[in-house]
Amino acid sequence: MKMTVMTNQKNTEQEMEEYTKYERARIIGARALQISMGAPLRIKLNDEELRKIGYSTVEIAKLEFEQGLIQITVKRPMPGMIKKDIGVKPFDQTKLE
Repeated sequence: MKMTVMTNQKNTEQEMEEYTKYERARIIGARALQISMGAPLRIKLNDEELRKIGYSTVEIAKLEFEQGLIQITVKRPMPGMIKKDIGVKPFDQTKLE
């Protein structure tokens, strides 16, 4: 996933390739909590696949994260930079079909 951050001093763009491990854990954990509270799945899984992963909400959230289906924004405060919301790529409805 690519994210863009605008700097305050030079007004140039820096591309960041990935989330940090902490951001990834927070996003997956938040989505797993949503699923455990009854939120609909954004990924199609049959009974066989659900049994294989043990009906684990964390594993389901990981699959959704890997496919870019989780809509959560990360705010990264960086020294000398404007605080910028870093969102995921736009949601693609075709991945649900």
